[in-house]
Amino acid sequence: MAQLPQLSSPVTLGDQAYVAIREAIVSGVLKRGEKVTERGLAESLSISATPVREALRRLEQDRLVERTGPRSVRIARFGKEELREFTMIEDVLRALSARLAAEKSTAAQRREMAACLDRADALRGELRDEAAGSDRERDLVLRIQHLMSEFHALVDEASGNATLVQMLRTVDAFGLQERRDSTLSQVRSGHSKIVEERYRQHRAIFDAVAAGNGDKAEELMRAHSHTSNTSRIRTRFPGA
Repeated sequence: MAQLPQLSSPVTLGDQAYVAIREAIVSGVLKRGEKVTERGLAESLSISATPVREALRRLEQDRLVERTGPRSVRIARFGKEELREFTMIEDVLRALSARLAAEKSTAAQRREMAACLDRADALRGELRDEAAGSDRERDLVLRIQHLMSEFHALVDEASGNATLVQMLRTVDAFGLQERRDSTLSQVRSGHSKIVEERYRQHRAIFDAVAAGNGDKAEELMRAHSHTSNTSRIRTRFPGA
C-alpha cells in the first residue's frame, strides 16, 4: 500500500473550534435562531476566522447551523412538523440502542448504569424536601437531568455500535436544551408527577437491559423517548 503523508497534529484549531461551538449550541449559550458571524465567533474564541470557517462547515453538515450569508450563519431551529419528524427518528434510534445494550452490555457497563441511577435517586431524596420554585429545587432538577443524560449515554455506548452512537450524539445536540426547558417548565407548573413518572422509567429500562431482555428494553425505551419528546414539542409549541 502507498505511504500516506503523516499528520502533524491529531487535533487542529478547526477541531477545537467545532467542539467549542457545538457545545455552545448544545448547552444553549448560542440560542436557536440566533445569527452569528465567523468574525464574532473567532473573536470570542481568540482565534483566526479560518478554523471557525472550517468548524461551521462541519456544523452545517450536522444541520446545527444554517448559512445566511458568506460569513454568517444562524443556529438551526426546527419548525413544529420538522421537529415532530425528527423526534420520531430519535424514538427509533433510542429503542434500538436499548435493545443492543440488553444484548451486548458488559457487567462493568451495567454497574456504571446502576451507579448513575443510584446517584440520581439520592438527589431525588433531597429534592422532596425542597420548597417549590426555589433556586435549590432548580439546581437539583438540572443535576438529576444531567445524570439521566449520562444514563442514556451509557446505554448508547453499551450498544456497541459506533454508527448508532454517532447518530445519537447528533440527536442529543438538537434536543438537550429543549429537554431541560421542558422539565423545568413542568416542575414549575405543578406537573411534577409527570416528570416523576418519566424519571422512574429509567430504572425499568435498566432492569430490562440488566436482564438481557432486548424486546422489553426496546419497548420501554421507545415509550419513554416518545413521552419525553411529546413534552418537548408541547413546551416549544403550546397546543401542539
